[in-house]
Amino acid sequence: MVDKPLLTTDRGDDFFDQFTDRYNALLAEQEAGICAFHVLVAEEGSVLGRFNLVDIEDHTAELGYRVAQHVAGRGVATATVRELCQLAAAQYRLRTLRAATVRQNAASQKVLTKAGFVPVGPADPARLGGEPGTWYQRDLVHTILPGDRLREGRGHR
Repeated sequence: MVDKPLLTTDRGDDFFDQFTDRYNALLAEQEAGICAFHVLVAEEGSVLGRFNLVDIEDHTAELGYRVAQHVAGRGVATATVRELCQLAAAQYRLRTLRAATVRQNAASQKVLTKAGFVPVGPADPARLGGEPGTWYQRDLVHTILPGDRLREGRGHR
């Protein structure tokens, strides 16, 4: 009998073989202000998702996120992306966020649209695992949506 893995990944073995070096490089990028990594943790301590701002430059960053399968479709990603938009403007002084998603990922498109992102053009398939996709963008300056929660003492500038 062959054991089947309990977890499958789209990252491949090479990702995990190089994980320590990659992790240290990412921490150095965060320290340099090039990236900002955030983890959403439930009250009992389980990880619900990760939400990253990468390639921070000229008041713009690229948003990337993943949520745990057991909370997918429950509004967790949308609420957290909205909150991260507020944090990006207030703490990181960003003015624009961009995100790319494959065309078949209707769930991610819905999250981005509900969080105030609009489609702005095609994404290079090389950035999306060879799949065609779309870039979405949100202007953070003077954009407050009904579902956005501003942190106390912080606002748009």
